[in-house]
Amino acid sequence: MTARLFKALGDPARVRIVNLLATSGEPVCVCELTEPLGLSQPTVSHHLKKLTDAGLLAREQRGVWAHYTIEPEAAARLGALADLKGAER
Repeated sequence: MTARLFKALGDPARVRIVNLLATSGEPVCVCELTEPLGLSQPTVSHHLKKLTDAGLLAREQRGVWAHYTIEPEAAARLGALADLKGAER
């Protein structure tokens, strides 16, 4: 499971997407991500699918557009992985 998370976050655009969604107070439409990322809609959709398949994002269809949020359990896992203070050396 951890390897899958790291693999999904192995692309800088995906890390930026997760950051944008984590700092948003509400679900974000794919159409709202193209400009900040400087990527085309099909490319952003590809990255969102990879993140969704890895269990990091939840997808909600609203008409023709999909809206995305961070999965709370995935956020907790990422937080635990990032908190290496207690890790033994």
